[in-house]
Amino acid sequence: MGPRGAAVFTWASLALVALLAACATPRTATVDSLGISFVRVPAGEFLMGSDESVQALAAAYPALERSRFEGLSDEAPVHRVRIAKPFEMSRHEITVGQFRAFLRRSGHVPESVADGTGGYGYNPAYDPATSPRRDAFEGRSPRYSWQNPGFAQGEDHPVVNVTWNDAVALARWLSQQEGRTYRLPTEAEWEYACRAGGTGRYQHGDDPAGLIGVGNTFDEDAVANWPAWRDRAVPGRDGHAFTAPVGAYTANAFGLHDMHGNVWEWVSDWHGDDYYAQSPVDDPTGPADGVVKVRRGGSWHTWPLYTRCAFRNWNTVQTRYTLVGIRLVREAAR
Repeated sequence: MGPRGAAVFTWASLALVALLAACATPRTATVDSLGISFVRVPAGEFLMGSDESVQALAAAYPALERSRFEGLSDEAPVHRVRIAKPFEMSRHEITVGQFRAFLRRSGHVPESVADGTGGYGYNPAYDPATSPRRDAFEGRSPRYSWQNPGFAQGEDHPVVNVTWNDAVALARWLSQQEGRTYRLPTEAEWEYACRAGGTGRYQHGDDPAGLIGVGNTFDEDAVANWPAWRDRAVPGRDGHAFTAPVGAYTANAFGLHDMHGNVWEWVSDWHGDDYYAQSPVDDPTGPADGVVKVRRGGSWHTWPLYTRCAFRNWNTVQTRYTLVGIRLVREAAR
């Protein structure tokens, strides 16, 4: 068997191991005192990252400029990762209502309020000529916060405009209240949980069009507000131009919802462009230090290229934005 055949065998073997683990995972959820539902994710192995060529990505996402595919080198090399212990992950992203209850019970002051600079918000009247992103988001401004991102949200929508520090504060408080260890997922845990035994670009496979059934990403409903990006949208309508209620789309094989889209999710790791080349096999936790923290999964405003399981984005720990939220891990009880 040549090198290519060996690689195919490795992919197939690890995929089978992860798929069997996924099928064996109980779908019974446990709910904590804040109303967060957790599902158990089994230990297992997978191949992390992506080494797709520029040519393959350009064929899959023909509306995008070639330069967008040339900036994905931090997804490589593809490397074997072993998640040595099972863990519990929140079935959904943390909601507005859950975050509100956390603030009321804990006394925590969100960073956007504590530092007086606010967050970001959607403003259709915002002059795009003054925004290099041309995306109608403005800030920081005290007028925007987790309570007001510039669009309507219900209590069951994912909270946004929360910093990495806010997410860690939530996990720390819950650990004290529940007598269990809550934390942000590692980047490896997050990708393993997102793939749930699969080896495609997404939980459903490789086709970007399939996102319409599994997550709230940039689709034809969002195009109404950003018509210039029509050719980048997922075909079809999911009924949500902004955030959607958590759990509104099909769960993956581990029973997790919204791993693609709705909001970006903070993870615990610092970002390192070359970390994958030196990552340990067992339970990698990222570089020892860094400048920015990784966020994963894409959002309601994200094009399909950037909602892939392997895509890595990042921000400073103080960043608060209309697209960024929280998903937690709870260490499994013995």
